[in-house]
Amino acid sequence: MASYSGHLQKMQVELAGPVQYLLPLDEQRLPLNELLGNPIRLHYSGVIHCTHCGRRSNKSFNQGYCYPCFTKLAQCDSCIVSPEKCHYFAGTCREPEWGEQHCLVDHIVYLANSSGVKVGITRESQLPTRWIDQGAVQALPIMRVKTRLQSGLVEDMFRQHVADKTNWRTMLKGDIEPVDLPAIRDALFERSESKISELEERFGLQALQRLEDSAPIDIEYPVLSHPSKVASLNMDKNPLVEGTLLGIKGQYLILDTGVINIRKYTAYHVEVAI
Repeated sequence: MASYSGHLQKMQVELAGPVQYLLPLDEQRLPLNELLGNPIRLHYSGVIHCTHCGRRSNKSFNQGYCYPCFTKLAQCDSCIVSPEKCHYFAGTCREPEWGEQHCLVDHIVYLANSSGVKVGITRESQLPTRWIDQGAVQALPIMRVKTRLQSGLVEDMFRQHVADKTNWRTMLKGDIEPVDLPAIRDALFERSESKISELEERFGLQALQRLEDSAPIDIEYPVLSHPSKVASLNMDKNPLVEGTLLGIKGQYLILDTGVINIRKYTAYHVEVAI
């Protein structure tokens, strides 16, 4: 049995058939696909170091940050979760330079089928990683916009007609029926025409670009068996997580003993035995 140790980060992914996964532990990268069907054990040592400043923390805030970083970093502000609340242009961004690099760049509004159809947004540079992290089996970019604020306003408009959340339990069960994403896109455009026009008048015609010629992509995950009942494993309550690795989907390891969201435990120091 081989053993490794380090601080967890969210799994790195590569779009392939199926998706290829690497588990980061500090500087190490453990290939996971080849471990399907084999026992794996993760033991949380009780130590957390902030993913930004490295400070030891008793608790992880916002998936990997200490409390001081959580309260001062722009990437931990509430507008990251609710981009329509972006306040850069009000002059109150926590870190204006960070905002310019991450929020004042092209964003993609997309449709994804993970636990059913949902609308989402991400920086263009984060595709297809964002879709994979959500466990989407189908995805389609539908609009390109110039800023994160604009993407949030478009998402807010579309979520009047389609969900904007993933039901992670349904996603992990794997019984996701395929849908016609281009048809759903066209229906959204038609139902939202007047509000799209309002945004075009506000920001200019060039700010919002409809991606009507984009083709959907299908995503396959390395899963031997989906769980019929999803039981979540919690390292804060039980530091030892072990079982046979049956699959990987989104940011979850699927074991015969339950499922664990690796991203949730970013910055946790663990020992991994495989």
